[in-house]
Amino acid sequence: MSRCTAPRQGHRSASARANCPACGSRFSSYRSYSTTSYSPAGGNGGGGGSNSSGLSRSKPRWSPAGSSVLYTPNEIRSLTPIRETVETRAAQQPDLRDVFLCHAWDDRQGAAKELHDLLEAAGVKVWFSEKDLGLGVPMMRAIDKGLANSRIGLVLVTPALLNRLPKEGVADKELSALLAGNQLVPIVHNTTYEELRNVSPLLASRSGLDTGEDTMAVVASKIAELATL
Repeated sequence: MSRCTAPRQGHRSASARANCPACGSRFSSYRSYSTTSYSPAGGNGGGGGSNSSGLSRSKPRWSPAGSSVLYTPNEIRSLTPIRETVETRAAQQPDLRDVFLCHAWDDRQGAAKELHDLLEAAGVKVWFSEKDLGLGVPMMRAIDKGLANSRIGLVLVTPALLNRLPKEGVADKELSALLAGNQLVPIVHNTTYEELRNVSPLLASRSGLDTGEDTMAVVASKIAELATL
């Protein structure tokens, strides 16, 4: 039987332990396990990964082949009914745009335009108020018109939108109908779902995407995969 050299040489380093005739084989097995089983936080490999909270990420059924974009379990759970709406509406009305983008007026040249440009660069057909709607139209009317001409809707939730929502007087029954129809995806940017919940508990009840967890470019990629066929 091989004898441990620790009493004589000590295992003061990884190389010393590796060279020990008794412990070396165990150390080799440990290293093999640790390097192949660990997935770095936020990894974006093809098969899976984890986010900063340690939750496993994976691909939903609608991800195209070759995509490296990964989703949390909560994102897949909340977006799956939205994807079903996309598929249903695309079959019934093939000429609809992919998404409409609802945003605060103050974001029209900032975050909203950035998201719009990223989506269009990814091949998404976007209904965007800056080019599709006249000035001064109330938010709910914009939502109604946008949804009528698009498969699903995005609501870009920013501090500016949180300030505007109470002034718009968005009716709970209208918002509830839109959410129940699985047509709206909130995208939280520079704020939190907790802040949204303080202003609109109904909208906050529909989890969506968050630029605090992914970059705006990754969020746009997820929307592109979700909304296009």
